Amino acid sequence: MKGKKIVLAFLFLATSTAVVVAAHAQDVTGSKDHPLVTRYPGAVITNYHVAEFDEFTLPMGKSEGSGLAKSQHLEGKVTRIEYDAPAGRTVLEIYRNYESALVKGGFQILYSCVNNDGCGDGSPLLYSANGTDDWSWGAGQRYMSAKSPRTTGDVYVSLHIGQWSDLRRGASLVLYIIELKPMEGGLVKVDAAELARDITDTGHSSVYGIYFDTGKAEVKPESDDTLKEIAKLLQQQARLKLLVVGHTDSVGSLVSNMDLSKRRAEAVVQALISKYGIAAARLSGQGAGPLAPVASNKTEDGRAKNRRVELVEQ
Repeated sequence: MKGKKIVLAFLFLATSTAVVVAAHAQDVTGSKDHPLVTRYPGAVITNYHVAEFDEFTLPMGKSEGSGLAKSQHLEGKVTRIEYDAPAGRTVLEIYRNYESALVKGGFQILYSCVNNDGCGDGSPLLYSANGTDDWSWGAGQRYMSAKSPRTTGDVYVSLHIGQWSDLRRGASLVLYIIELKPMEGGLVKVDAAELARDITDTGHSSVYGIYFDTGKAEVKPESDDTLKEIAKLLQQQARLKLLVVGHTDSVGSLVSNMDLSKRRAEAVVQALISKYGIAAARLSGQGAGPLAPVASNKTEDGRAKNRRVELVEQ
């Protein structure tokens, strides 16, 4: 599959080209089909969002209120397309067309479910840039997660189809395409001199170049450049002692975020001690969770600013 685009062809063909053209004319401004997964004929794009690098929670088990029984964390390019399907087409018909097309295109189905007994209900958070997804479809729903292994980076598909209670209305489709790729590094520069100036001027410095997976407290390898600069600061100022304070966004419970922020801060402390020989007595890991935001948690940009580590002079 190297270098090959996967274009999916549906079993159901539109009876008239005019039907497809009319549907496209009603799409939201700036939207388009993903090149790997074409739309169900006659469907209209009602919402559209693309992020070149973000994280996504792939359902691998039924929805349980605001969470999932089982999931897989993904990072890469995330495309979200929401469609209104044409009236008169059942959830099963649409699902089977996507299922057949994905399998023919080289995807493997990782997980699927049907209706509320199988899929659960509630509003799990799959993609924070969009908020929660509605899994409470009393008139019927189907879901699938699929994966296509590729040498340039695996591609995942999340497809959720729900039928409105008004059966005269077409089904709703929420399609995510996640193209795995490493984050573009080197965009956030931190140096010891800048950290020193911040601490001298304000007593603290916010650091955004330390990375963790969602909900985890293991420092990722791409954090090394930033850790080196913090270590350099401490080596240059032998009498400096720091509180290393972890901060989170407000997604999740206060208790879990307080615990996570402290564990992340302590992980940074341990990295500085073990990798760079900084004396343990000069560092103290603390957690502030979501208690000191620097931006609104209502947007992904704001949440990203709130997820940080601060160095505070003792």
